[in-house]
Amino acid sequence: CHRALRGVEASLLRPGISLPSRAGSQIQGTPGIPRQGRRRKSLAIAYEPGQGDGTEPRRARWEPRDWREQLQRIREMRRSRDAPVDEMGVQKCYDSSAPPQVMRYQVLLALMLSSQTKDQVTSAAMLRLRRRGLTVDSVLQMDEETLGQIIYPVGFWRNKVKYIKQTTAILKEKYGGDIPSTVEELVQLPGVGPKMAHLAMHIAWDSVAGIAVDTHVHRISNRLKWVKKETKYPEETRVALEEWLPRDLWKEINWLLVGFGQQTCLPVNPRCSQCLNQDICPAAKRP
Repeated sequence: CHRALRGVEASLLRPGISLPSRAGSQIQGTPGIPRQGRRRKSLAIAYEPGQGDGTEPRRARWEPRDWREQLQRIREMRRSRDAPVDEMGVQKCYDSSAPPQVMRYQVLLALMLSSQTKDQVTSAAMLRLRRRGLTVDSVLQMDEETLGQIIYPVGFWRNKVKYIKQTTAILKEKYGGDIPSTVEELVQLPGVGPKMAHLAMHIAWDSVAGIAVDTHVHRISNRLKWVKKETKYPEETRVALEEWLPRDLWKEINWLLVGFGQQTCLPVNPRCSQCLNQDICPAAKRP
């Protein structure tokens, strides 16, 4: 009997013969019958780089052609530090002997006045304000007509009078007379844009939160092709530059390009013949 039973079971377990699940469960539980476990073949799955293997694909960071050499040559051209921004820029407009809080307020006011205004005009207006004791309280006590007379002829001076009064009131009420310490808060103030906010962080707080891009930095970055695609607005240029320019250069780049734009790479009729980058500048007018 035992031999007959083993013969039946062997025939049932031959390859190609399937057992009902019920019968299978009975056989697996029968004493003396070895389990015939099937081993699944492990298949090696090939992933594309960065897909399912726990790593991200490495993308080559885009960089403008010849930018390091162009930058070094601009440094050489700016070595004398004799552009208007060097002598009368915002970093020269505040009272360095004032208490830190007052100094920071003066930096912010100088930046607000500097928009659409030559450095010479901004510097003169700041000097007149400082002669009256330029603090949050002194500006709040000043009427708009008097403030306008002092800051004239800075660009859009009527609007700036309103912005200065509104911003100063906010600083007094919300920040205890100091200025905000983040770009996000600074740009919420009336009359303060991204460029001013980043420069305020650089100069007033000695903190680099981003690149300050004004009309000079915007123009020159496009002429040198320091942006992947042409940008129309300074804020676009800032984003494009920050994608590739090493962070340790963010603070320096504004000072370098502003002075370069004031002296050599002019908005109209740039002095290409005097520029050390003439042979490697995409926009250069070559002889």
